[in-house]
Amino acid sequence: MSVDPRPVPIELRHMTAADAAPISRAFLAMGQVRSEWQFLDYVAEREVGIREAWVATWNGALAGIVTLHWNPLYAGIAGRGIPEIQDLMVLLEYRRRGVATRLLDLAEHAASTRAHHVAIGVGLHPGYNAAQRLYVLRGYVPDGLGVTYDDRYVEEGEMLRFDDLLVLHLIKSL
Repeated sequence: MSVDPRPVPIELRHMTAADAAPISRAFLAMGQVRSEWQFLDYVAEREVGIREAWVATWNGALAGIVTLHWNPLYAGIAGRGIPEIQDLMVLLEYRRRGVATRLLDLAEHAASTRAHHVAIGVGLHPGYNAAQRLYVLRGYVPDGLGVTYDDRYVEEGEMLRFDDLLVLHLIKSL
């Protein structure tokens, strides 16, 4: 078996204000409306220690992003010292190339410097099938608190819209 000597063209770095507009445009092209201001907020939160925010590039082109919120508001972990990985997004043309894995490795390593667990939420509709599988294979398990819709716990028998706001929360020991 021979090893490919070519380096993987993925580079990871902290998100900067200059990334906000290109990230917003890239995800809008995929049908995900994300305001440039959201990414500027991530950079500002990183500068004051609330959140970490990274960008992945593939041969210099934007491939994906991830953030790590040090004190998330999700009721299942709020105030418990468990950071949450948020907004893991990989552009379609870079999926299944290891970009999400590298971003998760980075976020989990950062979380391990300050916590014994890390959390992540995943949507339940079919658009999240690959992410659901990836998280389970990486050792994430449901937090046991149920499903939320728009950050509110869902009651048994409740009728809801099956969209991005319906989320299962997972946790992993580091």
